[in-house]
Amino acid sequence: MLLANLTPTATFEAMNYLGRAPFERGWKQSLASAFGCVAALALALQTRAASAAELARTVAEIDRGRILKLAAEALRLKPPAITDQAATSSAGGPHDFFSQGDYYWPNPTNKNGLPYVGRDGESNPDNFDYHRMAMHNMKDAVAALAAAYALTGDDKYVPKAAELIKVFFLDEKTRMNPSLNYAQAVLGKSAGNNFGVIDTLHLAELPVAAGFLERSPAFPRQVDQGLKRWFADYIAWMTTAINGVKEMNMANNHSIAYFVQLASFARFTSHEKMLELSRTRFKEVLLPKQMAAEGSFTLELKRTKPYGYSIFQADNVATLCVLLSTPQEDFWHLKLPDGRTPKLAIDFIYPYLADKNKWLTDGRRKDVMHWDDWPARQPCLLFAYAAFGDEKYLALWKKSDADPADLEVRRNIAITQPLLWIADPKDVPLGQK
Repeated sequence: MLLANLTPTATFEAMNYLGRAPFERGWKQSLASAFGCVAALALALQTRAASAAELARTVAEIDRGRILKLAAEALRLKPPAITDQAATSSAGGPHDFFSQGDYYWPNPTNKNGLPYVGRDGESNPDNFDYHRMAMHNMKDAVAALAAAYALTGDDKYVPKAAELIKVFFLDEKTRMNPSLNYAQAVLGKSAGNNFGVIDTLHLAELPVAAGFLERSPAFPRQVDQGLKRWFADYIAWMTTAINGVKEMNMANNHSIAYFVQLASFARFTSHEKMLELSRTRFKEVLLPKQMAAEGSFTLELKRTKPYGYSIFQADNVATLCVLLSTPQEDFWHLKLPDGRTPKLAIDFIYPYLADKNKWLTDGRRKDVMHWDDWPARQPCLLFAYAAFGDEKYLALWKKSDADPADLEVRRNIAITQPLLWIADPKDVPLGQK
C-alpha cells in the first residue's frame, strides 16, 4: 500500500506515525506497525464512506418525488432578479439588495411613522420583502435542479440552474451587487444594518448545489467562474465592511449564521484563510461563549421567540460542523475544556422537536409569533444522524414537514435540499429506478 493511494486522513496519520516510530522501536517492526495502523485507518475511512453513501441513497429514496416535483417547477420559473422591483425606500441603487428590519413598525407617535420602532419577534407584514423573496426563490430553484441532477444524472436540469445563477448574479442588467449595505434598513433611522447580513443565509446552500452542477458538461464554465468571483467579492465585503465586521462579532445567533455563510462561501472559492478563521472562531468564540452547559443558547432563550430561535441555532451549529470538518478534524467531536460539544445543541433541542408541548411543560415561554408553525424538517436532525448514527434523529427527521407553508419558518431554514449536503458529487447519479 502506497501513501499516495491513501485518503488524506490515512496519509496524515501514517506520516505522523512513521516520523516518530523509528525512535520508539525497531525500524522494521515500526514500519510493519505503521502500515498496519494505516491499513486500519484506511478500512475505517472506507467503512465511513460506505455508510455516508448508504445514507445518501436513503435520503435520495425518501426525497425522490419531492425533488423531481420541485425541479419540474423550477424548470418553468422565470428567473428572479432584484432589479424586477425597485425598492423605493432604499438609499442604494437598482442593483443593491434592500430589505427592512423585520421587527420594526411605523412610529405611532408621528404622523409620517418615522422613525420606525422595534417590537422584538413581531414581523411587520408591510415591509418591503421582494428582494429577499427573489433571492430565496432563485436559490431554492437552483438547489432543486441540482438535487434532481444529482438524483438522476440528467443534464436537462443543469442549463436552467445556470440561467437562474446568471440572471441573479452575473448579467449586467439584472445582477445583484455583492454587498448588503442596505439590508434590514430601519426607516427614518438607518439605511442598512449589520443584522441584515443574515438575509443572505439562504445563499449558503448555493455553493453546495454548484458542487453537483459542476459535474455536468451542461454547466457553463464561465457561469461557474463568475459565481465564484461573485462570492469572492462578497467575502471581501463581509470581512471588511463595517456592517459585515460588526455582524461577525455579534454575541448571538447572528454571528453563528454569519460563519455558516463565510464557511460555505470560502469552501466554494478555496479561500483557506477564511475557512481557518471560521474554524478558529467556532472553537474559541462561538461555541464557548454562546452555548450553555446543557446545550441551550442563553441569549436566544431571552427572546420573544425562544423556541424558534433555539431551533435556528441548533440547525446552524450542525451546519457549521458539516462545513468546517476535514479528514483530520471532525467538528462534531470537538470538545471544549469543560466538556461541552456541538452535539449538546442537538440533544437539547431534540425533545422539543419531538414534542413541542414539552417546551411549555418545562416552563419555557411560548413564541410570540409562529408558535403553531414550528417545527419543520430540521437539517440538524439529519446531520446528527449522519455523525452519530442514532436512529431517533433520522426517524424524527423523516416524519417532519419538509416544505412548511409558513414563510417565517421557511426564512429560518436555509437548507432546502439536504441530499446535496449528504451526498458526494462523484456518486452522481445517486438513485435510479
